[in-house]
Amino acid sequence: MGLTSNTVLALAVLAGVLLFAATVWFWPKLSNRTWRAFAGRIGLLLATQLALFSAVGLAANKSFLFYGSWADLLGRETSMGKVVDHSMSSKDIKVVDKQKLDVPGGAKPQVGGQILKVAISGQKSKITSPGYVWLPPEYFQPQHKDENFPASIVLTGYPGTAENLIKGLDYPMKAFSLSKAGKMKPMILVMLRPTVAPPRDTECVDIPGGPQTETFFGVDLPQAIQDTFRVGKEPANMGFIGNSTGGYCALKIAAHYPQTFGAAAGLSAYYEAPDDPTTGDLFHGDGKLKQRADVLESIRDKKPTGTSFLVTSSEVGEPNLADTKKFIKMVKGPDRVSSIILDSGGHNFNTWRREIPPMLMWLSGRIQA
Repeated sequence: MGLTSNTVLALAVLAGVLLFAATVWFWPKLSNRTWRAFAGRIGLLLATQLALFSAVGLAANKSFLFYGSWADLLGRETSMGKVVDHSMSSKDIKVVDKQKLDVPGGAKPQVGGQILKVAISGQKSKITSPGYVWLPPEYFQPQHKDENFPASIVLTGYPGTAENLIKGLDYPMKAFSLSKAGKMKPMILVMLRPTVAPPRDTECVDIPGGPQTETFFGVDLPQAIQDTFRVGKEPANMGFIGNSTGGYCALKIAAHYPQTFGAAAGLSAYYEAPDDPTTGDLFHGDGKLKQRADVLESIRDKKPTGTSFLVTSSEVGEPNLADTKKFIKMVKGPDRVSSIILDSGGHNFNTWRREIPPMLMWLSGRIQA
């Protein structure tokens, strides 16, 4: 029974109900002052509370997909599985599985596109990270076999998994539907989680003596995409998308690498790296490195090159509204900035689902093949 399965959630709810009923039923019998009665009351109350909190936590996780599996929850890495397809592999991107999109005729890639499960290795950073690649139907169609396609990196938040971008936020399905409706160009999406050293939150920072996460996302990953798929090598060919932590990474790395990324979208992005138990010591006292990790400082210091940025927030429900407005004011031409400011919306998947379609259409107008 998987962490996100209906069965596990139903069992947790049932356990909570049964324990509550047992507490009501046995309470009169446990009302005397003996140590056994006292222990019984404490035990029933604790068990009931644990069951109720578990049910609420499982329901929230099922809705927002913070963790995709028990192993993910416990911070253990699981095997990527056996290699089943080498046709699109390269030295940096190894295809370990493939899946179809759930659309009529989706078994044929030229009709429904294809989702590749991959392991991506960075040449400079020496980091390997799991991910998924969405290839649109046009990528497989004979009439487009010699054409390049625009591509975008897509990062979820911390502590999410790359699978969240497929099952929770439906990126491939949304891209497929918008492209089929003529509202966006066919686009390759390379979907990953932002942490490369789970369970640590690496915040897309080159950590002294630790994971070189910014180098992986800003240098290694774009190079691997261009070497493996039909993607051009100009900034106009590559975008960067992310939500929450992923949005912070997208804005920061696009500001640091304008020679690589022509556009970036930060959905509910925050603007400086947190300092908490999940991150550990990211900077080791290096003030310049800490300043480099500040998005507002980065955009202030950025030489304008024509990069396009999109930021999102909401008037009620998002904590990043003030910093988002600061970011908008700080972007200097010929760089461009656009925004989606909802009337109301929290820091959650439901909000991002409302923002992804217009964001993808915006990005389609900013990058090209």
